[in-house]
Amino acid sequence: MNGYGRRVNLPLPPLRDVIARHGLSASKALGQNFLFDEQLLDRIAAIPGPLEGAQVLEVGPGPGGLTRALLRAGARVTAIEMDRRCLPALAELAEAFPGQLRVIEGDAMKVAHGIEGPFHVVANLPYNVGTALLIGWLGGQDWPPQWASLTLMFQLEVAQRIVAEPNTDAYGRLAVLAQWRAHAKIAMKVHRSAFTPPPKVMSAVVHLTPADMPDGVSARMLERVTEAAFGQRRKMLRQSLKGLPGALATLEMLAIDPQRRAETLSVAEFVSVARALS
Repeated sequence: MNGYGRRVNLPLPPLRDVIARHGLSASKALGQNFLFDEQLLDRIAAIPGPLEGAQVLEVGPGPGGLTRALLRAGARVTAIEMDRRCLPALAELAEAFPGQLRVIEGDAMKVAHGIEGPFHVVANLPYNVGTALLIGWLGGQDWPPQWASLTLMFQLEVAQRIVAEPNTDAYGRLAVLAQWRAHAKIAMKVHRSAFTPPPKVMSAVVHLTPADMPDGVSARMLERVTEAAFGQRRKMLRQSLKGLPGALATLEMLAIDPQRRAETLSVAEFVSVARALS
């Protein structure tokens, strides 16, 4: 028993059988890749910590592989799915876990940020919208955010960009926006063979938690600074930032050499520039 209805202990049919029965296949247009390994899915669901009674937002559940793991962990899941083919399979899960699963049909880019917190986000994100959703969750001036943690599957290359350090090839705008007021780490890597169909690249699960927000910094200004700086990352800052009013004078005030390139600046230095311009 739990506070959200009777937990059904009958074993669920294998996910492969559910997919076959509903005639489902991964949609390339929607960036879908299905996971079937129950142990792997349980490991992903465990990354945020204990979820008994916690609110979880899942984006792109597909036929519900990760959803099953979250429900087994006792979470109250709101799942946003735009592929109508998957809705009957998710409805079966809602029946198996009474009161724990709410399914919203729609585009996560339009509705994922309207869920009231606090909640954890746990998702095997569609590759074609993953980065945009992450920037949306990391953006905005209100901080701390409504989400308590983000546990998100990305292509390994994108995951490495999120956690990258300065002076590395992977370091860029995404690293700064992820790290200036959040802690980010790669929680686990996932081999391409774990997916159906197998993607061409390796994947990784990134875990982010909110950190303290530096005082006096506009999130929008930091976005503008990083967009300009990394938009022409091979150029010196005096060139890439010249279109941003006051930026070159700010570099001089902060004793940041305008001949440096964006990838050499630390997150703290980008924050200092954005603070001076805010």
